[in-house]
Amino acid sequence: MATTTQPRPGLQAYRESLSLAFPDLVASLANSIGRKLTAYVAGVKDVRALDRWMEGKEPYGNAEPRLRLTFQVVRTLLDHDPPNVVQAWLTGVNPELGDRVPLRLLREGDLEVIAPEVLAAARAFISGG
Repeated sequence: MATTTQPRPGLQAYRESLSLAFPDLVASLANSIGRKLTAYVAGVKDVRALDRWMEGKEPYGNAEPRLRLTFQVVRTLLDHDPPNVVQAWLTGVNPELGDRVPLRLLREGDLEVIAPEVLAAARAFISGG
């Protein structure tokens, strides 16, 4: 059984999702999962919105909480898998989520409802269960 230096999977990701400045968080997500997927979760059609946010402009709607949750999920998964696996996990039909697609839930779902579901599915994936 592999040991981890983290007390719980995702704890550091959670801390970073709260403490990172929004421009840095957007840049990190864009670098990790790509600009198109990041813009999709944020609910924007134009990836240039990401550039504006990285320059310090205020996000609109509920883009910030959605991207902070997405960052937490992505960062948790990246501790265990490479970016291409994380992207595939985000965009694939997930049996832990009732065969729903995590990325769509992160974009469209009620955050209070889907946050624990998506995080639990990510933890199940990294634990191999």
